[in-house]
Formats: sequence, C-alpha cells, structure tokens
Amino acid sequence: MTRSVFTAESDRERLDVFLSEKLGVTRSAAKKLIDGGAVTVGGKPAKAGRPVKAGETVGADVPEPKKLDLAPEDIPVGIVYEDEDIAVIDKPQGLTVHAGNGHLSGTLVNALLYRLNSLSSINGVVRPGIVHRIDKDTSGLLVVAKNDAAHLSLSKQIAQKTCAREYLALCEGIFKEDKGTADTCIGRHPTDRVKMAVLPEGKGRRAVTHFEVVKRYKRGYTLVRFSLETGRTHQIRVHCKYLGHPIVGDPVYGIKKQRFELNGQLLHAFRLSLDHPKTGERMTFESPLPDYFQRVLGILEKGGEQ
Repeated sequence: MTRSVFTAESDRERLDVFLSEKLGVTRSAAKKLIDGGAVTVGGKPAKAGRPVKAGETVGADVPEPKKLDLAPEDIPVGIVYEDEDIAVIDKPQGLTVHAGNGHLSGTLVNALLYRLNSLSSINGVVRPGIVHRIDKDTSGLLVVAKNDAAHLSLSKQIAQKTCAREYLALCEGIFKEDKGTADTCIGRHPTDRVKMAVLPEGKGRRAVTHFEVVKRYKRGYTLVRFSLETGRTHQIRVHCKYLGHPIVGDPVYGIKKQRFELNGQLLHAFRLSLDHPKTGERMTFESPLPDYFQRVLGILEKGGEQ
C-alpha cells in the first residue's frame, strides 16, 4: 500500500476529478478508491462528488498492483490501425474482451499481448490497454491504449462524449419512428442477476442511446443505426428490448424462436471516431458488416423492403 498526499492549489469541482488528475488514473478508478474508504479530505472520509477547496489536503491509500500472469496467445484479430499510442481493433463475434470469473485465456487481451509491443497499465493487470469494451457476441471496432497518457486522453474523450461510437443492428419488428432516443436508467435485473434491465427513475444509471432507421424489410425486420451517449453494460441490447424490438439472434434479450442460424446478436460496431491522444487529429475508422450479418440481410433483401 502506498500513501499519497496532495494539497489543492485552487477550488475544484469534485474529489474524484481532482484525484484522477493527481494519481494519473481514470475517474472511475479514483471513485473506486474513494468509495472503498481509501481517500480522505482533511483526514476525514469523503464522497466522490464532494468539492475540493483550495488548501485542503487529500490523502489516498493506493494498493500495490496485483501480479497476474496473462499469457500472450496467437488469436486472430484484425488491427485496423496502429501507432505508438493507440491501436484500433476489429473484434470478431465470440471473443471476450478481457479476463474475468477465473478465465484468464482466450480473450482479446491475450491476443493483444501477443500482437502489440505495449499496453497501458491504468486498468490493471486483467485489462491492460482496455479503454472501453464491447460484448463477447458483438463484433466491431474498439480502441486500445498502448500507454497511460493515451489511456487517460481516450477515457476523457469517452466521458466528455467526443469519442463517437456507432453501431448497426438488425432488430425484430418494424420501427414506426424514423429516428429517436432511448433515455432511461439501466441496472441489474431485479430477479435475474445475469441480465441488465431498464429500471424506474432514480435506480440504476442513466443510459442514452440514439437510433435511426436504415432500412425496413417486409419480412418484419428493421436495420437500425445506433449511437451511444453513455456506455452502460448491454446498453443497446437492453434498449432494443425496452423499445419492443430486440436484436435478432440475441440469446439473452431476444426472442426465443430464431429464424436464422446465428451464434449471437446481429450487432456490429461499424464506426469509431476519436481525437488522437498525441496529435489531436480527428480520426474515423469503419468496419464492414461480417459475412454472417450480410448473409441474413441478403435473405431479407429477396423479400424486398418496406
């Protein structure tokens, strides 16, 4: 355990923001330390949203990094772009992003350790380089940080909503509106802890998903483009179910009887836009729909569009 002490030179808005900058960690990591009672202001425990005033002393007990051997594995993944700061990955369906629940192999992190010469350490030994993630059975783009400075920049962009993530999904039924927004609270399902669910206001965390219809098919399906304003677990999948149009092939939130032979939901992260952490250049990356997704659309095309 390492004890760090900082003195605020000016009034600050929130304790978690102050600590994030001083420790060089993400805001969520700072909040985790605060919520765990490892942080004091003026010698007393404080909450993450507490304002920090000039002259106040903030102390933090930071645990030593855990030692965990994750083995590099030669797992096929597409690297769309790479430089000394970031890598943009095109993740295939069926690949878990990082280790968890005792499973330390067969993940995107294992593949990255094999293919990249460095990864940021901010998210710990289990999730090196991982700034954001997509579900195991969702395919498409995500950005990886190769050093801590890049990680902090990308995390800030996500928090400030300047990192844009867009998805394509095939949904059950016909959307009536051409475009709209799902703005709800999402949290753990009250009875099925494996699932997430839309909860009453005041419970869970706010989740905002914008959607726009791309094409309606006569067979009763809609191709929809989604953009995320927040990044909650299973957010698009939960919002689609909430809207009455679950994603085709979704084994958790979809309908039981599926017409197509699929191994997971038809949800693809097709576009990612961000500012390069070092140069500030605006960069946009795109990924084509996977073959199995295009196969289903081809079947629907034969029935025409609505």
